[in-house]
Amino acid sequence: MNDPKGRFLANVFPLVAGQAFFQTVGILVAALSGLVGYNLAADKALATLPVAVVSIGTASALIPASMLMKKYGRKRGFIIGIGLGFLAGALTSLGIYLVNFWLFVVGNMFVGAYQGFAQYYRFAAAESVPEADRSKAISWVVSGGVFAAVAGPSIARLTKDIGEIPFLYSYLSIMGLSLLAVAAVSRIRYDTHQAAVEEPAHGGRRLSEILKRPAFIAAITSSAVGSAVMVMVMTATPITMKLCGYNADDSSIVIQWHVLGMFVPSFFTGNLIQRFGAVRVVSCGILIFLLHLSLALSGTELFHFTTGLIFLGVGWNFMFIGGTALLTKSYATGDRAQSQAFHDFMVYAVATLSSFTAGAALDHWGWNVVNLIAAPLLIAAFATLQWYAITARKSQVTD
Repeated sequence: MNDPKGRFLANVFPLVAGQAFFQTVGILVAALSGLVGYNLAADKALATLPVAVVSIGTASALIPASMLMKKYGRKRGFIIGIGLGFLAGALTSLGIYLVNFWLFVVGNMFVGAYQGFAQYYRFAAAESVPEADRSKAISWVVSGGVFAAVAGPSIARLTKDIGEIPFLYSYLSIMGLSLLAVAAVSRIRYDTHQAAVEEPAHGGRRLSEILKRPAFIAAITSSAVGSAVMVMVMTATPITMKLCGYNADDSSIVIQWHVLGMFVPSFFTGNLIQRFGAVRVVSCGILIFLLHLSLALSGTELFHFTTGLIFLGVGWNFMFIGGTALLTKSYATGDRAQSQAFHDFMVYAVATLSSFTAGAALDHWGWNVVNLIAAPLLIAAFATLQWYAITARKSQVTD
């Protein structure tokens, strides 16, 4: 396909749809699995285990998914990942039907595995378009979350009370969403197995060499810090709001506005990166995070929570998409699989750690300290970005 616009539409939009369906599953599970776990667990201390194992499933799947796609291509890899999502829907539904807590836990781990495969949608989009359009392609794929931000809570609300068994149809819907995702990604025109065949037989450089590249360091710092700050504050928000006297409906509205803040900017973040560069966009993301901090520390009215969480989402969007755009410039073709896998593994590991940190910090020191923890992380990310920018300019002068 020689028409650049036609190629963009054919290659990227099936991945946007796949992202929308996968993230709908993720938001549905995040909203309900803790509640279902509480209903099923004999020991209520284990109620949040189904939510926790989603992260374990994702981290476990990231590297195998990357290696599998390197050998067999993106499309086949994505279909296998969606198959794991379908299996997750079947196992979680069966666990609810049989009132089997541990079967439900295993099903949630497969949700995480599906999520691990789906993390590569944005990379597949970037690889399938000309280099000048990569940031735009990444941004559009992430924008699939806008659909999920509306669809996930809506499906959860409309299906949780259908039938005699609460939540059963909510988890059966995961299988339907998985079938829709297969239909979407099956329409990918450019299967990057073509690119994998062209990679050097020796597999590229060692990871230790890749880790020394300034662009890679800047990319992983941007994505990891953005995700860590976002997850830490988002995790603490519903609990803080409850302690401040707000009800579950108030906190769910705040989180929904936050999720929209995460994904709505994706419609233009790619264009901003094309025009101003990834470093400036990520730097703006850091400044927007600081706006959230100023609001969070200034009060606990509903306005502070809602507006602050919107800023938190927009800041994450700029840092995550900007970091991914930097990453695509940091490796050669033969380094792609291990670079992407290590980047996403570290981002997810740091984000998971930050979610546990949020609970401990909130319990011991309160809401203000949770937010203040973010400040040194953001300063470190800003310093790393400036170091990378100076290094890149020196490299251009030398060349």
